Amino acid sequence: MSGFPNNYVGRSILRVEDERLLQGKGCFVDDMHLPDCLYAVIVRSQIAHGYLRHIDSSAALALDGVVSVITANDIPKPIGVIPIRIAPIEGGDTFRQPVIAHDKVRYVGEPVAVVLASTQAIAEDAAELVFVEIEEIEPVPSVEVAGSDQSARLFEVANTNTAAKYSASRGDTDAAFGSADCVLRETFAIQRHTAMPMEMRGLLAKWDVLTDHLTVWGAAKVPFFNRNVLANLLGLPKTGIDLIELDVGGGFGVRGEFYPEDFLIPFAARLVGRPVKWQEDRREHMMATNHSRETYCDVEIACRKNGEILGIRGSVTADIGAYMGTTGGILASRTAQFLAGPYRVRNVSFEVSAVVTNKTPAGSYRGPGRFESTFFRERLFDMVAKRLNIDPLAFRQTNLIRSDELPFDIGQLVPYEGPASYDHGDYLKLLNDCAQAIGWKDKDAIRGKENDGRYHGLGISCFVDSSGAGPKENARIRIEPNGNVTVFIGSCALGQGIETALAQICADELRIPMERIKVLHGSTTLLDEGFGSFHSRSIIMGGNAIADAAGHLIAKIKSIAAEAWSVAPDHVAYEDGFIRDGDRMLSLAEIVRLAGNSVESEGTFGTKNKPFGYGTHAAHVAVDIATGHVEVLDYVAMEDVGRMVNPMIVHGQKIGAIVQGLGGVFLEQLVYDDRAQLMTGSLADYLMPTATDFRHVRAFALDLTRTTRNPLGFKGAGEDAIAPVAGVIGNAIADALRDFDVEPKDLPITPPKLWALINSRGDESKTRSASL
Repeated sequence: MSGFPNNYVGRSILRVEDERLLQGKGCFVDDMHLPDCLYAVIVRSQIAHGYLRHIDSSAALALDGVVSVITANDIPKPIGVIPIRIAPIEGGDTFRQPVIAHDKVRYVGEPVAVVLASTQAIAEDAAELVFVEIEEIEPVPSVEVAGSDQSARLFEVANTNTAAKYSASRGDTDAAFGSADCVLRETFAIQRHTAMPMEMRGLLAKWDVLTDHLTVWGAAKVPFFNRNVLANLLGLPKTGIDLIELDVGGGFGVRGEFYPEDFLIPFAARLVGRPVKWQEDRREHMMATNHSRETYCDVEIACRKNGEILGIRGSVTADIGAYMGTTGGILASRTAQFLAGPYRVRNVSFEVSAVVTNKTPAGSYRGPGRFESTFFRERLFDMVAKRLNIDPLAFRQTNLIRSDELPFDIGQLVPYEGPASYDHGDYLKLLNDCAQAIGWKDKDAIRGKENDGRYHGLGISCFVDSSGAGPKENARIRIEPNGNVTVFIGSCALGQGIETALAQICADELRIPMERIKVLHGSTTLLDEGFGSFHSRSIIMGGNAIADAAGHLIAKIKSIAAEAWSVAPDHVAYEDGFIRDGDRMLSLAEIVRLAGNSVESEGTFGTKNKPFGYGTHAAHVAVDIATGHVEVLDYVAMEDVGRMVNPMIVHGQKIGAIVQGLGGVFLEQLVYDDRAQLMTGSLADYLMPTATDFRHVRAFALDLTRTTRNPLGFKGAGEDAIAPVAGVIGNAIADALRDFDVEPKDLPITPPKLWALINSRGDESKTRSASL
């Protein structure tokens, strides 16, 4: 009988990576220095839309210390374009981004040249001396302008600014709406914003002239994909490139995709035969790293008098900026796919459009499409419940999918995936438990009432979210000569604690102390093939790949011992890191000595069958009608995440996602003027939440139901908590201001905007007092 308990998974073990980072021993891109290294500065377009006529770099090249100024003329023709990695939608290929602007510029911040110099300061000074001649074209600053027959076309060959469009449905919405007692149509909008990781993008590239080998250091959430893209663009075999992941100061979806700089910096290193380093600054980050979220929804709901939902239909339009990026149509398509959420809506139809404008390209940002769809849906539900005179909680109780209805088929609602279904859960339980935790009944007397000069309201929002599917992940486990274990995994560390969590999984699978395990991740030097970290897949895909590798490793260990003892492999037992046959015993170190070298095995895991997490969030807010200021007095999140590897890490993910969502609700906005110039290009203008802004957030990650869609029973837990935040807050504000008939329908909900809504509606005497 085993004396080693399988108990690492499920324990809140301190993160092993934190000690290194807290002691300042981490190694980020900007910490690396190579001999004879050059520093790169990207010259970016200051014009949103125009023809690139000429670049004069003579003044820059005359500056002492400048080695080269690279333009499109230095890059072999045809100029390469960046491929779509996920969510391809028909027609999108026409709108892909070139690795450098060569005939036309389409957004402020688009790379037009690269300056290489002996120091960062010289490179920055030289970049100011590069003269870029652009014949300006009338810009397309919004989806409204993009759709006009008179607007300029970003891509003349396409003769349209709609990069992709499709329709999808399930059931019969026409019949549903024809039999409805109540139909409500509303429009909603979410502003453009993006992630702000502490560390911004950066790369260090080195070309080895003797071996024709390229090494690139930097964050890449999909290093193997990026390596293959870079190899194709440079005309190199993929074995001729190594992408090495260092410590990473956050990602949130925007970092690690393939950007123009991911080609330009390695290309520059090969061109000049010297190492080249580039580090993005915050201003560059805000104008050149993927934006996200800007989505518009025109949606209609059909209900019976008792609140039963008969159908939902409408349209979703996403402003994807100047190009179709590596994440394709994910923003628009996921918004539409999750529009019905965890509710029993059998009749759904919608049209989806991705529109190009002269803004920074959009991509994925934590929970793409789920944050947006949940806001649209949950606000609509509260509004129709109000019209039907039904409490919002009761409305949801009527319509949530019941446990005995799961799995629930949601059909094929995106063109690049097959049919899907929600798996296991108890949606009603979490709704009721969350309502009780926020005090839904107890606080009924103060809802919509003034108390201490502010109006109080409660909001509630339910969500469902997919995770952990897609291309397979690979792992390799090696026993070292001292008996310790090294895990090599294709998943990447972006701050989410996988060095700890994956070691916990491996320790349980091999039944050895976790302290004997080291996890190496995210670099193409570790495995022949892997994939990476996105869509909350690291634990699901990487963890199951490790379990598969561990199973193969144990079989190999038993075979080695059996051969040494001249017995059949089924005569030996593996227990707690030892191999036994009666009184005979071998340690892992002894197994390695018997084998003559290290002992290792590989494993893999892939699935298209996603597990679905779900939950309910609720909030209590107080609104000052004199200023439009909103304070979140209490916020409760209850989510069924299934089997947890490390509850402490999961809890941190939940709190972080909620606060990130609150920033998107109240503060963050990338504002463009009518010339498509970015007006909020620094953190002086783009406001971020601080530790004191939202102090009362309670998150409960629960293990209620476990998925059967992967062997270890894991669901994703990193992204989903951001999904319901906007719906919760919008509903709570509307509840507080019910007598004013205020219904927030677009984000962000800033004090001036809310004050204007208050003063444009509602009771005259109250409105008068609000304007004093």
